[in-house]
Amino acid sequence: MKKRHYTIPIFVPQEGCPYKCVYCDQYSITGNLDPVNAKYVKSIIDTYLKTIPLDSYIEVGFFGGSFTGIPISRQRELLSVAKKYKDRGVIQGIRLSTRPDYIDNDILQNLLECGVTAVELGLQSMDDGVLAASHRGHTPEDTRVASTMIKNYPFKLGLQMMIGLPDDDYSKDIMTAKQIISMKADFVRLYPTLVIKNTYLEKLFCNKTYKPLTIEETIKICKDIMILFTFADIPIIRLGLQTTDSINDKADVVAGPFASNLGELVESSLICDMVLHYLGDVAEDEVIKISVNPVMTSKLVGNKRRNIDIFRKKLNCEVVVAQNKKLPNETVKVEYNDNCKEFNKKLYADDLIKEGFMGLA
Repeated sequence: MKKRHYTIPIFVPQEGCPYKCVYCDQYSITGNLDPVNAKYVKSIIDTYLKTIPLDSYIEVGFFGGSFTGIPISRQRELLSVAKKYKDRGVIQGIRLSTRPDYIDNDILQNLLECGVTAVELGLQSMDDGVLAASHRGHTPEDTRVASTMIKNYPFKLGLQMMIGLPDDDYSKDIMTAKQIISMKADFVRLYPTLVIKNTYLEKLFCNKTYKPLTIEETIKICKDIMILFTFADIPIIRLGLQTTDSINDKADVVAGPFASNLGELVESSLICDMVLHYLGDVAEDEVIKISVNPVMTSKLVGNKRRNIDIFRKKLNCEVVVAQNKKLPNETVKVEYNDNCKEFNKKLYADDLIKEGFMGLA
């Protein structure tokens, strides 16, 4: 049985980062004002370990700011605490996030010696104009060079992208996703841009020179990106910002496509598309039985039964939802008349690509 994965988050907000990206307020995003030192790291790890089941795969993750931009001595101070737990077998991995222009061989060698197993780059976009408009301070070439260097070491490469940034559009998002695939990322994080209080983006929004994505636009873009990454066997390990006491639609989020369950909304909409894709030949007035593993039921049904209503309207059929514990988590089984079809996200992505989706056939 596959072990459940847990990441113990250590936030190092803004430390090491000389830039002020238009969307960034690391305190609001991380909710952290405490000084980050070895004692703090140990306290956080010990607190989380009390709540994590035995026989889990556990990582410690250093997030926020630009970790490899802080002095080497500070990096080693913080990482050495996590490494002690890793050396004892209490945790299995150490990951961190940083900027593409804060990577070189000396830095990577130090991370290797400190037990790091995964390095994530906040590339955000692979378009020069989007990066400039967002005040990122690095280029797409910085990302390509850093990714190549990381892949030359025994690290997992994680790439983080954002959609809905200033000067961004759908075609640039798809181009960025394709570039991530070409850089052979091991996993990705996908974030829609939110307008956070006390950021430059809030000023642009209030001046009506920036328009955030709607939730509907976000779901559409994320679905298409998810298809590309699924085809390339690159998992999306996070979709949307994690909710904190500050990051919620009644606190520091001024505007933008915030949803605490964004990942489920995207997956649910994708399942709806899958069912319609594979049932294009069903006759009217059929009774269609759609079965999924119980953990997938809410995604199949959709928010406020949205998917069921769409199936009935577009297929003009009666739809019956059933739960089947024997089905793999992502498999959808459809039965009608004497027909039976089974499909999942991977099969759907592969079929779409064969049909010429995004020109990747």
